[in-house]
Amino acid sequence: MTTLLDLKSSVLRQVQRSQSLRSRREPPPTASSPLTHCPEPLPRRISEESVEFFERMNAILQKQENMMRAAQAECQRGACTVPPPQEYVDQAFISERISRTELDLLYEEAVYTVVNRVGVPTPEHVKSDDELFAYLLKVFDMGEEEHDIILQKVQESKRASFSLRVSVMKAKNLMAKDANGYSDPYCMLGILVGQSPRETEEKKERKFSFRKRREKLEKRSSTKEVLPARSIQVTEVKPETLNPVWDEHFVFEIDDVHNDLLHLDIWDHDDDVSVAEACKKLNEVSGLRGMGRYFKQIAKSVRSNGSASSCSEENADDFLGCINIPLNEMPVVGYDTWFKLEPRSSASKVQGECHLILKLFTNQRDTTLSKRDTNISIHRKLLSQIVEYEHTHVKREPYNWNGQVSPPSWTVLTHHAVQTDLSPLQQAIIRWQCYSNHHRNQRVCYSLLLRLLRTIDAEWDPPAVRGDLERQLSDSFRLYTEHCLCLMKNMRQVFPCTSAAAITRYELMLRGVGYMQNMRAFKTVCPLRNELHLDITTAVKKGTAEWYESLIAQYKPEEGTLEEQLKKLVQIVDAVCADVQRAQNIYNKLFYSAVKVDFLSISYRQLEKQVADDVNVAMERVCGTLEQESSRLTQAMGETIFELFMSLKILKGFREFLPLKDAKMLALTGFHNWFKSSIHKWLQIVHDRSCDRIRIAVETDKLMPVQKTKHSSSAVEVTACFSQVREIWLQLAWPDSAGAFIFVTRLTDNFCSEAVCYSEMITRKIERSQQGRDHKSFIVQLCIALNNTEHVRVFLGHLPRDLDWPGVERAMEESCGLEGKEQVYKALNGQLFNMDLDLQREVKRLIALLSDKMMPELRRYIQHISLSPDSINNDEAVAPLMKYIQDTMIILKENLVKENLTRVLQSMWELLLRMILDTVTENRGVQVEFYNRFQYTVETLLQFFHMQGEGLSLEDMKSGDYKVLDEELRLNKCSSFELIEQYYLEKISLQKTLKHTPFGRISVKCYYDAPEQRLTVEILHAADIIALDANGLSDPFVIVELCPHHLFPLAKSQRTQVKLKTLHPVFDEFFYFHVSPEQYRHRYACLTFTVMDYDWLSTNDFAGEAVAPLSDFCWPGRPNASAAGKSVQPVILHLSRSKPSEKPIMRILDARTGDKEAQEFVRRLKEIEKSMEEE
Repeated sequence: MTTLLDLKSSVLRQVQRSQSLRSRREPPPTASSPLTHCPEPLPRRISEESVEFFERMNAILQKQENMMRAAQAECQRGACTVPPPQEYVDQAFISERISRTELDLLYEEAVYTVVNRVGVPTPEHVKSDDELFAYLLKVFDMGEEEHDIILQKVQESKRASFSLRVSVMKAKNLMAKDANGYSDPYCMLGILVGQSPRETEEKKERKFSFRKRREKLEKRSSTKEVLPARSIQVTEVKPETLNPVWDEHFVFEIDDVHNDLLHLDIWDHDDDVSVAEACKKLNEVSGLRGMGRYFKQIAKSVRSNGSASSCSEENADDFLGCINIPLNEMPVVGYDTWFKLEPRSSASKVQGECHLILKLFTNQRDTTLSKRDTNISIHRKLLSQIVEYEHTHVKREPYNWNGQVSPPSWTVLTHHAVQTDLSPLQQAIIRWQCYSNHHRNQRVCYSLLLRLLRTIDAEWDPPAVRGDLERQLSDSFRLYTEHCLCLMKNMRQVFPCTSAAAITRYELMLRGVGYMQNMRAFKTVCPLRNELHLDITTAVKKGTAEWYESLIAQYKPEEGTLEEQLKKLVQIVDAVCADVQRAQNIYNKLFYSAVKVDFLSISYRQLEKQVADDVNVAMERVCGTLEQESSRLTQAMGETIFELFMSLKILKGFREFLPLKDAKMLALTGFHNWFKSSIHKWLQIVHDRSCDRIRIAVETDKLMPVQKTKHSSSAVEVTACFSQVREIWLQLAWPDSAGAFIFVTRLTDNFCSEAVCYSEMITRKIERSQQGRDHKSFIVQLCIALNNTEHVRVFLGHLPRDLDWPGVERAMEESCGLEGKEQVYKALNGQLFNMDLDLQREVKRLIALLSDKMMPELRRYIQHISLSPDSINNDEAVAPLMKYIQDTMIILKENLVKENLTRVLQSMWELLLRMILDTVTENRGVQVEFYNRFQYTVETLLQFFHMQGEGLSLEDMKSGDYKVLDEELRLNKCSSFELIEQYYLEKISLQKTLKHTPFGRISVKCYYDAPEQRLTVEILHAADIIALDANGLSDPFVIVELCPHHLFPLAKSQRTQVKLKTLHPVFDEFFYFHVSPEQYRHRYACLTFTVMDYDWLSTNDFAGEAVAPLSDFCWPGRPNASAAGKSVQPVILHLSRSKPSEKPIMRILDARTGDKEAQEFVRRLKEIEKSMEEE
């Protein structure tokens, strides 16, 4: 409570000190005021200062917007062809160049690879040796003589010996050979040695098979060559399957890689003898050229184990298919595909496919490097040499090279990797090492490095990476990480936002680093670097601090006068804001998505602390200087302080994008306190200049519409002034709740008083200028006045949003509780509400003036309609009125804005309705044609004011006086019987809405005998009857009758016995009425139950009544209208006591003095009403 009282006192003191325009409107006689009731022309110097002041203010505001727009433009800048800045290169990262001797040895390795090429080249590979040698000469900078020497040495060396690695993976869709619908497949495979050209031609004419008849075999076995049993390999037997999976691997030494053939048979195993074991135990077999005896014979002879019975055909394995693969048809990189099984003859039936992986590689190389270094080391050196050469010859955007090499280089590298039997993982690691090392000297595209990392991750197999390879991979990861950290530290220079290419590279670099730290390979070979994000954070902090120090060295804010120092600080803060904006829009997204590091938080906290320290020291000097000058603040210094404040506010605003934990306790949290005294003086300067500007606007206004608008120049100038002052406040965004409340209250009061004063001044100006003008000219000026006021009123209606009143209320609630919030709400909304009332009052006064001008003519034309004879039609009677309204509406529509036009139309519509209603009321009881004519008049006016949807809405017009007038006209056109029927329909409708009334209720049971056309009414009891006697009780009885009487002319009313001294009488009496179907089918046919209090000495008192429509009891299909009607549940009806005279129907019937039925009906209802009045 004490805080709230202090706040109220502070507000009062502040308002008194600033003197709102409302208080200035009644100044002392000797005091001069910017706004007075008798305006005097302002000195030219003051008016010029006011204009220049707001121009400078607008320049300051535009400067801030332009700075933010420029930062946004950098984010949206498209791709450009300008190369990014050169990336930082640390000399420690540059690897030593290879010596000439090593190059010669490496060249020998490359030539040896070319000479010993095997396999069918793909279209991407180069086939010509000469082309490959020509390429290698360029790569190694080798002379022709040196090349010839090395080539001769390679040709004289021992040719490379090859081996074939065969991986039998699986088969599918094999033929079923067993009775159970499956097979027990196994594979036998081996190498058929090279054949002569003649044999090769014969082979093309017939399919080779290992299964031959013994007679044919013996005929062909003329030479008894010996084949070791290890040359025939057998897979395991997979029982009962047609889709076996073996995943078994075999290696065969190849004698003639150009002529040898891989042959594979698949058999269905039919006994329990292990074929694999049989092949292992067999020492040697004889056959054609080392493998003439077919595989089947081997298996059978082993199973027989010397037993003649075992050689029977009953246990013979069934043939499932074979595959023949000439080695000279294999691609360079081998096979990894499905092979279709082939039959051994035209009589064989086979089906299915077998998945094989085949690869040729050298098991012995006769080069100097292969005897000294590992294959991995050799391939890495070869790749490094080729990469350096290829990158040097990239002409377009070498910094964006994706690592693609020429066909000759790709051919050499592919053959060398295949010949040296490098696994995909080993090749991936070698490529990563080469390209990442090369990148530190000559940058490449980071997407290439990322792709290489993904390849390593996809092929990663920890057991395959051990020893030197593991250490080398770890070193490459470490060196690349340190290189990237160095680039991150200098990112503002290396990867500026002004270069789209640089930002793209930076994003790819971060994605690569982020991917690398999550790789299984990285975690395995670099187990001590699991906290890579901490290293990134350190690099960002260090780079940010160095960048700010370079900014200070550039601007030198400690030099010059105090005002010059502040201007330099403004430049520094603006540069920091731009940097933080880039961090938010660009860098932070890159860092967080790639490496999960909040770059914005790190850099912002670093910069915000350094800026706060420097500005705080400068503002302390400013406050000290202002105190020495008796608190006098020059306009120039004030503008600089305001600009510095806004720059700091923008910088502070970035905290909204920080995580909650990082946004607390920042150095700029209370920076507004450094400016408190200065801002108070600054706002006073703004207020004084605003007053001058409004006064000038009114003086110079010619009351002519501005361009395509319908208001004059003063309204434009006033709202423009308000907009700039509002923008000043929005830019300040004062965070302190008490201070914000004071400022907002002060600004709101200024806005409201200035708006009201402006409205009064412009109105008085119109009143003075309207003398001597014609009627149309006066209406036009009146319209402009209305539009001016509306323009200002609409603008100020947005003050709660523009000045963020809800934010001030929330802040006050947090600091002072609900009472503080209510204080803000009442103070601010009270000001705005009073201002709106004042402006609305001015608007209504002007509209009333217009109505007064029009009323005599309107009254004359309505009287014309009333007195028009029946011989003329409605259009002719209404035409004069509509002509006058249309002519007036043309002027109004051309000069009024829509809101004011709506107000004027609404006022005219209401005026016409009242005038017509008065005329109709004065002429009750006349002929129906009179009411029809005015009904037509109202409908014509309704369509006119609606203007086909462009005018007043039908919903708004058909309310209030329209409903009263429409009901009056409708009822006056009805006959007396129709009015009586309408009366009972309203009673029935009201009865359905009654729930619990203070007049009690009555319980009845009604049922209808259709054959007899008899309605039985049983009045059971009543409850909670109102007390009408002096003893606090009543003597109730019930009158039941059929209504209306003209529908039931023969039916008489009936009554129950009187129950003395009770409010809860029990009657249990029966009454019978004759009701025909023609009677009960009417909606208004009903039973009325009138409860009366019996008096001995005076008339009975009315206690209440209830009605029940006959359709509820008599209609066919109702339970009450059936034979079981007597057993239906009673109906409870709530009693009512409404005054009949309050209904329009009663007034109309009462006016029909010559209608007997109407007068009789009115008489009975008046008796009831009189009874109620006597009570």
